Amino acid sequence: MTEKTRRILVVEDDLSILAGLSMNLRFEGYEVLQAQDGRAGLARALDEAPDLVVLDLMLPELNGFEVLKELRQRGRDTPVVVLSAKGMETDKILGLNLGADDYVVKPFGLQELLARIKAVLRRRYPSANAAPTVTFGDVSVDMAARTVTRAGAPVELTAQEFKLLAHFLGHPDRTFTREELLSGAWGYHYEGSARTVDNFMRQLRLKFEPDPEAPRHFLTVRGLGYRFER
Repeated sequence: MTEKTRRILVVEDDLSILAGLSMNLRFEGYEVLQAQDGRAGLARALDEAPDLVVLDLMLPELNGFEVLKELRQRGRDTPVVVLSAKGMETDKILGLNLGADDYVVKPFGLQELLARIKAVLRRRYPSANAAPTVTFGDVSVDMAARTVTRAGAPVELTAQEFKLLAHFLGHPDRTFTREELLSGAWGYHYEGSARTVDNFMRQLRLKFEPDPEAPRHFLTVRGLGYRFER
């Protein structure tokens, strides 16, 4: 069984970069969507659900930060690789904190960018044929089969517990607010309280932490939210 062709949206106002990158992505076998300003890029990302967005920061209409923030606020967890001439650490931190999956500074090497795109896609959409298994501590998670074991014994999870676990496994070392976890793991239209996350975090700790009162993997970040560490 062959995997589906991934659709990549490139949002870039520099026509030479847009054309060159699109050509090379198509050569690599991707389907390419294009937008030349932030507002059009946001609309295509929302309406056409690409598998990944390559997003320039310096855009007319809406800048890349605004596009990324709006995507995440609307509960879209689409992988985003940011392109920017801004190489300052503060800009990188802002982009990553807003939910970017990677950050590439212009001028960039084409092969490096393509490799980063492939790496993000592999992390977000593991090959069904590879039946990827993620491990941390004595826990093993088969992402394809959606089964979990701890020290070789099966662990029963509700559907929502598995969604939250998978969301964390897909974003190790990243801090999420409760609202971001609701959007990413529950979906934008979930009507529960953000405090619901606290109850689910306690369940994950009870099931996976050696000492739930002193967690090693599912960490509280005071004043911000939660973070997963392997």
